[in-house]
Amino acid sequence: MSAVVIDTHAIVWYLLKSGNLSANALAAIERAESVYVASISVVEIIYLNEKGKLPAVALERLIQALADINTGWLVVPLSLEISQAIAQIPRNVVPDMPDRIITATAFYLNLPLVSCDSKIQAANIQTIW
Repeated sequence: MSAVVIDTHAIVWYLLKSGNLSANALAAIERAESVYVASISVVEIIYLNEKGKLPAVALERLIQALADINTGWLVVPLSLEISQAIAQIPRNVVPDMPDRIITATAFYLNLPLVSCDSKIQAANIQTIW
């Protein structure tokens, strides 16, 4: 079974079919049986929508994907274990808290993270881009 964790920007680009995803990232998402979304990504997308920086359709499509059991998209709550895994993500490498939570989610689940963020790519986890 293939599975990935997906960063917030990759979620948005995928759901809006923006063309910003690399071929590798797009292929990894489309062939994954499970696409894990850190709960902080849902919060970030709501926040960006509220600020007018993201169209409402992005949030609507994310909620639909997470609600439909046939998509394989699953939200990962911020658990005690993921919170503790944040210590494995160096703050000087990945300073932004939401990015650290997303990265720690991938680290804890031992899954690759779909992300173009160079800071995340410099952390000690497998990324796909």
